[in-house]
Order: sequence, then structure tokens, then C-alpha cells
Amino acid sequence: MMVEKATSKARKTKSRAKPKKKLVIVESPSKAKTIEKYLGRTYKVVASIGHIRDLPKSRMGVDIENDYQPDYISIRGKGDVIKELRKDAKAAKEIYLASDPDREGEAIAWHVSNILKLDENGKNRVTFNEITKDAVKEAFKEPRSIDMDLVDAQQARRVLDRLVGYSISPILWKKVKKGLSAGRVQSVALNLIIKRENEIKAFEPQEYWTIESEFKKGREKFAASFYGVNGKKQDLADNDAVQKILGQLDRKGDFDITKVVKKERKRSAQPPFTTSTMQQDANRKLNFRTRKTMMAAQQLYEGINIGKGGSVGLITYMRTDSTRISSIAKHEASQFIHEKYGAEYAATKPVKGKLPEGAQDAHEAIRPTSVFRTPAEMKQFLSNDQYKLYNLVWSRFVSSQMTPQVVDTMAVTITQKSVDFRANGSKVKFPGFTKIYNSGKEKDNILPDLQEGDTVKLSKTDPSQHFTQPPARYSEANLIKALEENGVGRPSTYAPTLDTIQRRYYVKLESRRFEPTELGEIVNTIIEDQFPDIVNVKFTAKVEDELDEIETGKQNWVKVVDEFYKPFSDEVDKAEKDVEKIEMKDELAGIDCDICGAPMVVKMGRYGKFYACSRFPDCRNTKAIVKDTGIVCPKCHEGTVVERKSKKNRVFYGCSRFPDCDFVSWDKPIGRDCPKDGHFLVEKKVKGGKQIVCPNGDYEEAVQK
Repeated sequence: MMVEKATSKARKTKSRAKPKKKLVIVESPSKAKTIEKYLGRTYKVVASIGHIRDLPKSRMGVDIENDYQPDYISIRGKGDVIKELRKDAKAAKEIYLASDPDREGEAIAWHVSNILKLDENGKNRVTFNEITKDAVKEAFKEPRSIDMDLVDAQQARRVLDRLVGYSISPILWKKVKKGLSAGRVQSVALNLIIKRENEIKAFEPQEYWTIESEFKKGREKFAASFYGVNGKKQDLADNDAVQKILGQLDRKGDFDITKVVKKERKRSAQPPFTTSTMQQDANRKLNFRTRKTMMAAQQLYEGINIGKGGSVGLITYMRTDSTRISSIAKHEASQFIHEKYGAEYAATKPVKGKLPEGAQDAHEAIRPTSVFRTPAEMKQFLSNDQYKLYNLVWSRFVSSQMTPQVVDTMAVTITQKSVDFRANGSKVKFPGFTKIYNSGKEKDNILPDLQEGDTVKLSKTDPSQHFTQPPARYSEANLIKALEENGVGRPSTYAPTLDTIQRRYYVKLESRRFEPTELGEIVNTIIEDQFPDIVNVKFTAKVEDELDEIETGKQNWVKVVDEFYKPFSDEVDKAEKDVEKIEMKDELAGIDCDICGAPMVVKMGRYGKFYACSRFPDCRNTKAIVKDTGIVCPKCHEGTVVERKSKKNRVFYGCSRFPDCDFVSWDKPIGRDCPKDGHFLVEKKVKGGKQIVCPNGDYEEAVQK
């Protein structure tokens, strides 16, 4: 009897034991939270928090003699994460690896698989291009094994970058100064910036003139410009050429309309965003730095809590160079456009009946996961940066599925005594995609109703002298575009590349444009002289193409690395002998140390230049280099307002008596008080220029030029 009771108790205990769950491993906690909600109680979703293994920081970590095998180690600080993953894996019924759908994501899955000693051929890899309920559930129906071609492609890039960086950097440390670095993509980016700077320095402006004129037909006036003589375009090199043309004209006489050409021009929408075009547009339109763009995009992809709907990914995967769109997304966009704007705005008709195939595409463009989640509706759930980027992505995608803009154009030739003027008019006939997204707005410029044979009168002429301008320095958007057009780097590399060349102080951003520093020019000269292939755009693009071919199984990664490294290692050996040590002489600051009295010198630090005592390390006194505005501090009225820079290189204004006076302002005080409430006025940057405002109220005035 007792045995029966014991057996019954054991059965009950066993039945109460929690059933084993299926374990899903992703990279980030926010992504884990979103996915776990979709999969339900039978799954446990945890995060590896990025990579768990990498090459060691203290040494090369690549066995050159043994087919460039990488020596991976657990990343410092990830011990507890790895311990928890092993514990969860041991208790799991099944294990799935759901890191991002790209090379890096595949590599993370492979490293996790190795740490957990999973079956290499096991079908435990799950990928999805968007984090939505349907996409996630569909992906788990067809798990696959880890794609070693993708892993090898990522591994080859990592090994190549390590070989280049850990070979050239020590040379720069010995010959220039410690803390410098070099890399495949960053060296090309720096070289492009310096070449542009050299073009600017070598530029010689050329004089040229224009003749802007105003004509009238009856009471209607319109603008026209000098075109040429006898129907042929003619440039005006100087004032003599201008006076010669004007001397031919009878200003009071009639001018004939000799040619009128009317056309209909169509302007098609741009395709949806790739990573680089998103970075470029966010920089131009939102003034977002590349890193900021990618951070906001990552948050939108991984999941945002939208109230009753819970956490949902609002955009598809943000690292892509494809402009393709799944057929389901096209159908949804078409349906939305028909309902919201009308059939005439939709590029395609919605599909009737059964939806087409293609809900998931690992290489899609960046798009909203649902166009019905409009920016206006999502705004309440998003931060300011998230909202701005989501609005940009949503608008670009929807517009890509809309009809072209239609513009009526009119080109008129006005002639007198063989001298030709041209007037161009345009009027938007149908807005098309520009209804929601427009880059470079088309403004109406309506001309009078002019016909061939009509005559008009000249109202006035305005000859103007001009000079050709040098090429502009690169902005972040322009540099990314140049790298992409030259085939250098890939979507995931642009943000860290631009960040690195700024952190090393090889370049600085002045008015949102890259300007090389003296240090950057020294480093570039060494690399250009000793490692010409590293900064050769065509060579770097060829290497990128070969690395891409590893991904598709067309190339062996060891072979690609070996063909690059053998000639490169010879250059390294030669550079060790040939490069002479460069003395970075300290510039005298012109002031003495207020601690020991020795002269202060200008030093180069992580965040730019600063003052330091020349007796370092005996005296460690340092001072920030500040620009005195000469304006009396509005708080203590004793010190003056000085311009300083934050650790993120952002300009702010403070009192010269700091820390005795803690006055600080992001905007520049102008030395006057607000006439309404007496608060100090500041000069604030606004769209289109600057404005004087009161930070404490609604007073504002224009900046006097």
C-alpha cells in the first residue's frame, strides 16, 4: 500500500515539473523581448548582447603560417553571458539561433553554436527581414543550417582588416605617435578627403559673366538670361565681352520670340532606401550623423512598444544594398495609396484574391513593415529622432510605389540682332509621388502666353561678374556616396569608418564638412608612399568584390586573403626600414603654466588640441583651448563668455571664470538683454541661417548682416 502511495506521489511530482522550452538566441535584449511576445510561452528568447567571441586585442590573433586561421577568444566581460547561455541551452528542448540576416549575424550565430557545441549541420538557424508576428512565425517553420559561406565572408573581412590594421598601426606608433591606426576602408576615406582638400588648394578661380534680363509682354514681366549669338551658346569671359553684347542691342526696340518649345516632363520616384542612401538622406534632410541614423534605425527594426499592439518592428532590416521589395509589401502599398490618395497616384493596382508569394526577402530595401502604421499614428510612441527617421523611411517607400510627377515646361528664345536670350518656364501638372516625398522641390515658374512671332520689350539688364568655385569639402552624405560609387566598403562599415577617422583626429568636421588635420595628412602620406594599394580605390573595390564572391561560394576565403597578404607583407617589411621617424613638434602656446611657470605648449588629444605644461610629466597641468567672444558673462558680470567644446565635439559657451561661475549655454549670448523680460539674448541657428531669440520667452529678431 505504501509503495502504491509513493509511486502516485512521484507521478504527481513529475507531472508538476515544468516542460522544457525551446530556446531562441538573438543579439539584443529589445529584439528578444519583441520576438518572445510573438512566439509565446513554449519559447524562451535570450540575448547574446552582440558578439561573444572575437580576435584578441593585445595581439594579431591570426596564424599566418596556418592558412590565416583566426584565434578567437571570448570577449572580456562576456563570461556571465556565456555562462547563462550554456545554462539555458542545457535546460532547453530545442535551440534556435536568430541573429540578424547578414554576414555579421551569421558569424554571431556560428560563434554561439561553437560555444554551445551544437551540431554544425543541425537546422537551428532562423532569419527574418522584419520583426513582425507573421514574419517571425513563418521563419520558424523553415529553420536551416548555418551558412558557412556567409561565415567565411565575414571571417575573411575580419582577418584582412586585422592583418592591415595590426601591421601598419605599429609602424605609425614608432614613426609618428602612439594611438594611431590604419585600416582598409578608413585609409581610403581619409585619402579621398585629403585629395579633395588638395584640389581645393590647387584651384584657380576663373572669371565669367552672366546677363540676367527682364522682359515684358504688355503688363506681364518675365526673366530671361543671355544665351549666345546666332543660335550658338556663348560664354562671357569678362566685362568687355558683356559690353560688346550689350552694345549690339537696341534696348528700346522690339525683341522677337523666335522659338517656343513646350514639353511634358515626367520625374519618377526614387527607389526605397538602401543603407547608404538612408544615411545620405538622413544627413542632408535631418542633419543626422551616420552613427545616429544607424542607432535610430536599429531601434525601429528591433521593436517599438505601440500600446495595445505591444512591441513591433516598424522597419525591415536596415543593413542592405538592395532596392527590391517583396510582392506583399507592394500590394499593401498599392492598397494604401488607392485608399488615401486615389488610383491616379498608385503606380500599380492592388492584387485581387490570393496575395502573391514573397512575404520575406533576405535582401530587401529598407521599408516600413506596414504602410498602414503611418508616421502620424506612430509619433506618440517614438522619440523625436525615431519619429524623424521613420517618417523619412515611410515616405520614401510609399513614394517609390507612386506615379511620376508631371511638369509642363516651356523654353522660349528671345532674339534681337542675332543676340539670343533664353527663358524657361514650368508648371506642375500632376504632383504624383511628390505628394508625400520630394527631394529638390519643383517650383512653378509660369511664363506669359508667348507664341513664335510675338514681340516683347526689354525692361532691364543686370550683368553680373562671377568666379568658378572650388569643389566643396565632403559632408558625411557626400563621402558615403563617394565610397559607395567607388565600391569601397559595405553598408555596415560606413558608420564605424567615419567615426574612427574623427576619433583619431585625422579629420575634423567644420560646418558639417570634413577637413583633414595635420596628423591626418602625415598618416595619409606614409600610407600613400608605403602602401599604395591600400589607398588605391580600384584595388580596394576589387578586394571588396572578391570578398563578396566568398559569400556566394565562388571564392575560397583563404585564397583571397593569401593573394592580398603576400605582397602586402613585403611592403610592411620595407616600410619598417624606409619610413623615417617624424617628430611632431609641440607648438608654443604663448602663455606660461600657472602652476610651475614653465611655457605651455599645444598638444593633440583625442578631442582635438589643448594646452599642456612643457615640463610634463613633472607638471601635469592642462587647459582647454578656448575662444574668447569678448562678451561679458550674463550671470556673474565679471568673466567673459568663451567658446568651448564638449567631449562629443559640440560647441557650447561658458564663463571664463569657471568653476567659480557655472554659466553655460548651447547658444551664443550676444551681449544684449531681452526687451520683454530682461533675460540675455542668444544667437540661435535656425533653418536658413541664424536668429536672435530669448531662451526664456517668445521674443525674436533677425540677425543684422
